[in-house]
Amino acid sequence: MIGSCGLNCLQCEAYLATQEDNDDMRAEVAKKWSVQYKSDIRPEHINCDGCLSKGRKFFFCQDICEVRKCCIEKEIAHCALCDMYLCDKLQNFIEQAPVVGKALEKLREQCVS
Repeated sequence: MIGSCGLNCLQCEAYLATQEDNDDMRAEVAKKWSVQYKSDIRPEHINCDGCLSKGRKFFFCQDICEVRKCCIEKEIAHCALCDMYLCDKLQNFIEQAPVVGKALEKLREQCVS
């Protein structure tokens, strides 16, 4: 399951904690992400079934993520499929989470091949 930003939801710590319904994992992820993203993330925020699922979503993905909103608006699965690839919106997101850029580059290679 690939998210709008190109990350594999099946490897996401929030997704894994949710699927395992593991409160200890939620607490670890919240602590780590609070430091990493300089935000107040609490264990109860760590509930996600994948950003493109009809189920629960991490609050950032649900309410804030401009990348997800853009992909939904353009009716594309992820940014690697976009004809405006590496727009300012995406570039800003990659600056915050460089792993996203690497994931999207791999997806673009697969889409072109």
